[in-house]
Amino acid sequence: MSAQQKLHVFEDGSTLAMALASSIAGKLRDAIALHGEAVIAVSGGSTPKRLFEKLSNEILDWSRVTVTLVDERWVPDSDERSNARLVESLLLQRGAADADFVPLYVEAATPEAGIGEVRTRLAALKQPFDVVVLGMGPDGHTASFFPGGDRLGEALDTSNTALVLPMRAPGAGEPRITFTLPVLLKARALYLHIQGEDKREVLDQAEQANSQLPIASVLRDAPQLDIYWCP
Repeated sequence: MSAQQKLHVFEDGSTLAMALASSIAGKLRDAIALHGEAVIAVSGGSTPKRLFEKLSNEILDWSRVTVTLVDERWVPDSDERSNARLVESLLLQRGAADADFVPLYVEAATPEAGIGEVRTRLAALKQPFDVVVLGMGPDGHTASFFPGGDRLGEALDTSNTALVLPMRAPGAGEPRITFTLPVLLKARALYLHIQGEDKREVLDQAEQANSQLPIASVLRDAPQLDIYWCP
């Protein structure tokens, strides 16, 4: 674990979700106090479900918060695999229903066809983001940075100025769209939320100097990173 990384260990997922929600809410409150608004980008999948529920109950001025996604499957929110659907059903509830939501999917046949419209939509988002919450798959992917991804090199290039890129990979299922690594690394607060002994082993592998796992690029290049983990 490098000096810019801090590992927070919890007994179980519920305790972790409560602590992480509290930390994120504090960062959002700070951003609102300083800038009058806050932007948070979150990840999908099964891991953040409890986090979203806890975060939606945090007391803050959600009307000044914009929520977007780190990445998305190229499916509408009527699809059960949509990250937007997950956020809408679990996070944008209760007080958090007042937040603005900026999805990454648009009605186009492919991410390549819709990328222009997405980039125009995202250009209005204040940067750097105040909070980014990453997850990690058992293959070491984070965001849609999948091993074998057709644009993985571009997405991980810290000199790349693109906001988002399409991504296709054998392990990705649907075509995807993802923010690039440079955008995510600029976040004022960057979190990695993982659970399970298997994910901890992948994290240990990624910390090796010669690791080619996509998450290793985050570990190497992030100015600061808070890792929240439980067995």
